[in-house]
Amino acid sequence: MSRTMNTDPSQDPDADPAEEGVVAVRRAMRILEAFGVEDTHLSLAELSRRTQCHRSTVLRLARTLALDDYLAQRADGTWRLGRAAGWLGACYQATFNVVDVVQPVLRELSAATGESATFYVREGNQRICMARVEGPRSIRHHVRVGAALPLVQGSPGRVLLAFAGEAGEPYESIRRAGYMISLGERDAEVSSISAPVYGINWTLLGAICISGPLSRLTESVLLEHKESILGAASQLSRSMMGVRQGEGR
Repeated sequence: MSRTMNTDPSQDPDADPAEEGVVAVRRAMRILEAFGVEDTHLSLAELSRRTQCHRSTVLRLARTLALDDYLAQRADGTWRLGRAAGWLGACYQATFNVVDVVQPVLRELSAATGESATFYVREGNQRICMARVEGPRSIRHHVRVGAALPLVQGSPGRVLLAFAGEAGEPYESIRRAGYMISLGERDAEVSSISAPVYGINWTLLGAICISGPLSRLTESVLLEHKESILGAASQLSRSMMGVRQGEGR
């Protein structure tokens, strides 16, 4: 005689209560993560869709989160992030160190290409070297952290201008390509390839690049590194946005 298996973990004599507790916490975190920067509120159905959890599960966890102000229910029955969630975000912003996020990506990029990797941000009409990892080769392009360089010379500055909306050429072409190669523009002996880095709500944060002597980094060699620079820019952008690798909606 066949019997129906019990799929309710709470009724399973072999279930580990600690493991169930971890599952519940992770599901609750998925509910909080379901909100985007443009989501002032979400319905129960939409939370269920985004978290891929049953509505009854989402409702139970949402009510639990609301007890400590991580969520709040509106008069129309939809849900919004609560005061406690906002406080966590404020604490994160106050203690966030961009270099801690950028440096590992630069190390990976330098290791993959064998060249120096740098992250630049814009300040007025200049680009500032915010973080840098020197390449392993003895002959390389040197830039100190904190150095200010012109925006209109070199691929990092051009990328910052292009993706900030600068009109005309070469900026239209840079936006279409998604990156820029510079050959001896700022320094006759230096070449580079750069791509934009974004933060929350697709705000332009900076430009990531590799650079080195033009005699070694010819246009054809830089093109071979295109996927590496674009991959590093994407990885860094996702980190800045707080999105885990492979996650998406």
